[in-house]
Amino acid sequence: MEEFVKKSKDKKKNKKQQAEDLTPKKGRKKKQEEAPVYINRELSWLKFNERVLEEAEDPRVPLCERLSFVSIYQSNLDEFFMVRVGSLVDQDRISPKMLENKTYMSPKQEIEAVLRRVHELGRRKDVCYLRLMEELEGQGVRIVDFRRIGRQESERLERYFDSQIAPLITPIIVERRQPFPFLTGKEIYAAVVLEKKGGKGRRLGIVPCAAGVIPRLIEVSSQEKKYMLCEDLILHFIYKVFPGYYVKSKSLIRVTRNADIDADALYDDDEDYREFMAGLIKRRKRLHPVRMEYSHEMDEKTLQMLCDHMHVKKRFVTHTRTPLDLSFLFQIQDVLRQKTELFYERRVPQRSPLFEAGRPVLDQVAEGDKLLSYPYESMKPFLDMLQEAAADPRVASIKMTLYRVARQSKVVEALIEAAESGKEVLVLVELKARFDEENNIEWSRRLEEAGCRVIYGLDGYKVHSKLCLITRLEDGVTRYYTQIGTGNYNEKTARQYTDLCVITANQGIGEEAAQVFQALAMGETVEESRELLVAPHCLQNRVLEMMDEEIRRALLGEDAYIGVKINSLTDKAIIEKMIEASRAGVRVDLIVRGICCLKPGVEGYTDNIRIISIVGRFLEHSRIYIFGTRERAKVYIASADYMTRNTLRRVEVAAPILDPALRGRVLDMFDLMLRDDTQARDLLPDGSYKRRRPGETPLSSQEYFYREAYAAAQQST
Repeated sequence: MEEFVKKSKDKKKNKKQQAEDLTPKKGRKKKQEEAPVYINRELSWLKFNERVLEEAEDPRVPLCERLSFVSIYQSNLDEFFMVRVGSLVDQDRISPKMLENKTYMSPKQEIEAVLRRVHELGRRKDVCYLRLMEELEGQGVRIVDFRRIGRQESERLERYFDSQIAPLITPIIVERRQPFPFLTGKEIYAAVVLEKKGGKGRRLGIVPCAAGVIPRLIEVSSQEKKYMLCEDLILHFIYKVFPGYYVKSKSLIRVTRNADIDADALYDDDEDYREFMAGLIKRRKRLHPVRMEYSHEMDEKTLQMLCDHMHVKKRFVTHTRTPLDLSFLFQIQDVLRQKTELFYERRVPQRSPLFEAGRPVLDQVAEGDKLLSYPYESMKPFLDMLQEAAADPRVASIKMTLYRVARQSKVVEALIEAAESGKEVLVLVELKARFDEENNIEWSRRLEEAGCRVIYGLDGYKVHSKLCLITRLEDGVTRYYTQIGTGNYNEKTARQYTDLCVITANQGIGEEAAQVFQALAMGETVEESRELLVAPHCLQNRVLEMMDEEIRRALLGEDAYIGVKINSLTDKAIIEKMIEASRAGVRVDLIVRGICCLKPGVEGYTDNIRIISIVGRFLEHSRIYIFGTRERAKVYIASADYMTRNTLRRVEVAAPILDPALRGRVLDMFDLMLRDDTQARDLLPDGSYKRRRPGETPLSSQEYFYREAYAAAQQST
């Protein structure tokens, strides 16, 4: 492992110097005008996760949905530590003098600020969880420990432990001949201080709680909905696991490991890339811990002993009053599934009225551009199009970029069917899609076995675009049908994330999409484009040019406008251009779900900028770019956020909405989201978020779009 870390340091150091959030400490002066308008990226992300926690705290949200939000809050935080905190720890070790380029914090300062905020939010999460448990009891469901059960129940659980659990667990006593065991990231372990009976000295015992083998929720009473977590049961009877010892103290622990590995820095051109990525996943699971959580009280000596064994500094250790893994709350939802009032009203994606049932989708697209809005409208027309293309003898080829796909993917099955039917199928499978690598590796193997040509991305760039190109021969003429989206080709997330996609027979767009695939097949990137915005070379610069046009108009006294909906805003070049636009009098509306490094409404700098965030039932994921007032607006939907990693270090595609009716629809959607007073929060000049108060007629944009989809589907039948 040490050799692996050492190998990556020199390569990683050079790459980190180019990273969006770092700038050399020497040779650069801090600009005075930047101080009042910027927010640190990591702290902004924590503000987003706080908004997720607010949904768990909100009594207006149905109880079982609040269980989901508090669990999502925890899983979000796990990934944040694995990726962002892990990266900061590496930066602090490799380049401690490098400064983040907006608030000029060193890695150490960022880590300290993050940990302080995480501890504050952790206390809120604990309170929220305990309140939710009280409400659950009102619904007849209880999560209990041994202090809250009777003697007969305790005896029954002891018999269950002896027969069903004890044979499955393997204890370890740490001593000279038995080193400290490797602790798998995000798994729960019991840590026990032991003293030999009749002997001196203390030892440390570690017991994996084996949640993958033992049911996490154990039924305490068959008459009541009363449950105990398996780790609490194991911890209570832990003395049985170490019969020759006295148990002096005990606690549950859980570690989160760094997952920040730079695949490009480690890859050797002589290796098979897919096998290299499979090996990299195994290495990632063994990276150093960046956090340890523990429940129950633990004395200082034991805590220090654990930190020493795992090489974790004390500031990365957190005590929590809640279970160390909240994923079991989804099982609790299943117990209460019959109580529909505890859940959101059931919503099902509707059939888009733009598509006629019973007619080939490609023929309908040839008649005019189509727009789908997920999850309000069904993904089925796109899936139908792929399946029709697979069977259509006139279709010569299907080309697609895949970033994240479902475990049981109908999209991939259609591509396999097309290849087996003799079509040319080219699929770029991005093996560097973080935490989806194993799924993508498996699908890539299946695609290759079916006869598809599979490529795996580019050296130095992730391919994050959502692009599909179908080529069909019609009366001897080659015709392109192109689909460009904001979200992944994933049937599951298409029911949970808000996304847009356009399907068009515009030949100019099709030709440029073909150029993108040709470049990818050659391991290259597109250098020029006209209709599409294609990162890394033809997106950021084009966005800046269109912003410059709005600035020019504002300086001439004309109305000027920029509207953007994205997940994150960190690209400093774009942010600086937004500040310039605001100063010139351009009105700027931003809908930014997550990270936002810009403060709006700062006098003299961002007076004309308004920023909101929408967090609700569905994950806001669509990206919309608008340049110009409504009557002359250029409107794009895109796969790219305004982050330097998207605009300059990934292959991304933004597509223009050329059809006037569809363009008007996207503008209407954007305007309605700006008016949301139920799920929207306003970002204030001091960097805090304030939830809007609902008016006399509350407006939830997500609910509005679903009602609209239901009404449109009903009218079209």
